[in-house]
Amino acid sequence: MTVRRSALALTALTALTAASAAFAPAAVAEDSPAPSVKKLPSGLYGDSDPAYDGVYRQSLALLAQHTAGVEPAAKAVDWLTGQQCEDGSFAPFRADPSADCDAKTQVDTNQTATAVQALAALGGHDEAVGKAVGWLKAAQNDDGGWGYVPGGDTDTNSTSLVVGALAATGTKADTVTSKKDKTPEDALLGLSLKCADGGAFAFQPEKNGDLTANEDATAAGVLGGLGSSLVVTEGESAAQTACEEPADARAAAANGAAHLADVLKKDGHLTSAMPGAEDQPDTGNTADAVTALHAAGLTDAAKKPLAWLEKNGPAWAKQSGPSAWAQLVLTAHATGTDPRSFGGTDLVAGLNATGPAPKSAEDTPSAEDSAKQAADEDGPQISVWWIVGVGLLVGAGVGLMISLRNKSGRK
Repeated sequence: MTVRRSALALTALTALTAASAAFAPAAVAEDSPAPSVKKLPSGLYGDSDPAYDGVYRQSLALLAQHTAGVEPAAKAVDWLTGQQCEDGSFAPFRADPSADCDAKTQVDTNQTATAVQALAALGGHDEAVGKAVGWLKAAQNDDGGWGYVPGGDTDTNSTSLVVGALAATGTKADTVTSKKDKTPEDALLGLSLKCADGGAFAFQPEKNGDLTANEDATAAGVLGGLGSSLVVTEGESAAQTACEEPADARAAAANGAAHLADVLKKDGHLTSAMPGAEDQPDTGNTADAVTALHAAGLTDAAKKPLAWLEKNGPAWAKQSGPSAWAQLVLTAHATGTDPRSFGGTDLVAGLNATGPAPKSAEDTPSAEDSAKQAADEDGPQISVWWIVGVGLLVGAGVGLMISLRNKSGRK
């Protein structure tokens, strides 16, 4: 999803490099220890300090590679699974994964939910995914949502990431209820603004309870309200293009998408500003907004910002690192754009270059070789037509993968 910010995390987030700021978690506990990393693990993507976003950016990188049909390096996946605590949770970075997690280990919902989405997509990690989902359910707040850390105030971004993790494992969000019988949809609906205030999502309520529109949170809230993971499937053409008082989270998501479409009309991109600085284009949040618009079916409204993103996104990713590359790959996937030719840039190659090289195509047996090997192993009773059939089935599978990758209404 998007750049994750909160008042709780402001101090810590300013310490992050451009890479982590591109796709950083919603918040970081202000007393999170910053480990001294003399040498980064060889399986980790990115070369910036992983203290606040190691698992998050690793998960995004692996998820984006999988979405693009790339098989990640085994050591990259092993690094991620090795970061999990015994209770199923993930911290941003554990310098010594062999040491047991304890009360001082700063685990959080954002790292955990994103790891679930990556590992569920890759397959073969049912135990790790199951434990992580169990931990997330146990961390649910009474209002049905999630904060960045267990017990922290519910925010739109964290709640939406957990909803995405549930979706990635085939769990419907409305079946996950809190001790007070509240669902994630209840929490998201409570964080959506009324139409008179624009219909966007707030990150969290202000101290006085007021809700303030936040484009970052709105892009996240659209996915959460629609029950989508980070790998977005384009929605049906949206009939609703103006705000209507929402009765449920899906309606709130439609309002949020309409809000984003309206904000993006003028410049084709979102803006951000640091204190004392002038407004400047916010590439990461623009990517998230484009993804959200496609999820909500507002594809026409996404055309202008997508064109802007194709022109400006690659340069931003080169500066920002693996999270940014992954974010653009996921946006390309959501919009049916070829991630290997996004504004003339191969996003997949850019992402791959930030970490351990994925398994190469040369290492994968061709359909012909696989059929020949099967024939050799099974003996002469295997007919030539059986071999041809295997080749056709494998070829059809490859064609399906390519079709799904290039399909605009997707994921």
